[in-house]
This record gives sequence, C-alpha cells and structure tokens, in this order.
Amino acid sequence: WYGGSYNRLWVKLDGDLETQGEEGEVETQALFSHLFAPFWDLQAGIRVDGAWGDETRTRTHAALGIQGLAPYWFEVEAALFVSTEGDVSADLQASYDVLFTNRLVLEPEIEVNASFGDVPDWGVASGITGGELGFRFRYEIRREFAPYLGYVWRRNFGGTADLRQAAGEARTDGSLVAGFRAWY
Repeated sequence: WYGGSYNRLWVKLDGDLETQGEEGEVETQALFSHLFAPFWDLQAGIRVDGAWGDETRTRTHAALGIQGLAPYWFEVEAALFVSTEGDVSADLQASYDVLFTNRLVLEPEIEVNASFGDVPDWGVASGITGGELGFRFRYEIRREFAPYLGYVWRRNFGGTADLRQAAGEARTDGSLVAGFRAWY
C-alpha cells in the first residue's frame, strides 16, 4: 500500500503457476482505501483476472470491500466483485499471525469464494465455488520484506467442482507455495 493513515492506494497481486505445464492465473487489484473506523478500511477499485494455458483470457471487475483487524487480531478481508459482463462474486479471507520469534511467523489462512451466477467460461457455477486452507512460514528480514514458504489445500464445491472435474481438474488439490510479502 501507499499513502497515509486515512487514505491509501492498495495494489494486491495473487497468482498461480503450474510447474508441470504452461498454465497459470493471476489476479491483480488496485484499490482506493479509506479508514472509516479504527482498524477498518472501506476499499473500492478494480480487479483484473488473467489466465493462460490452452487459451489466454482476461476479465475486469469493479471491486468493493472492507479490510481490517477483527477482535483477537484476526486480519479479515471481504469483497464483492462485479465483472464487465455483470457476473457477481464474493470473497472472504481471514488470517492470524502466530509469532515464534519477533521475525519468524506462522500465518494460517482461510478463504471462501462464492458466485451469484454461472460463468462457465471461467469454470464457475453459482453458489459457494471453492475454498482454501493454508499456512505460510515467513521470516521478516525487515518488517517490509518477508520471504515465505507454506502449503495450501484447495477444494471446489457444488457445480463448480462438477465443471472443473469435467474439464479434467481434481475437486481438491494441494500445493507448496513460496513467495515474499512486501509493503512500502
């Protein structure tokens, strides 16, 4: 993020790259954030999804959400997205930092995704579409830069699981994750 205590610009990037093929996806968000209560921000902006593999495709969404620190130090993000085609989806994430030392941190995380309509081009059916449960160990070289290593377990639900299974994907999968957490 960039900005002060009350108004900030957030840039969020999240992506997956298959190591056994040339497939992947990326989600990029650019959000204006305004503090509306202690520890809570209202966010609005855009999200752009990209996927590549057999075909390359993109889609753009308007985004509206909240982000903050819930009681007992849980980091929470909830967002609603409306694509340029009118598809509506939602995302809820929660995480918690367990400090082993001042620099070594375990971060368990849970995420649930939902769609309010069918989007077969993206392998999504209406309802609860999927979820993730994971953990990341990170070492904060500086508070602003921390490489991490972890594991994420994903599961698709309902019609989304059926669509993805018909496309040759598994209902559940797990992956090792590596990356870095940075802020300015």
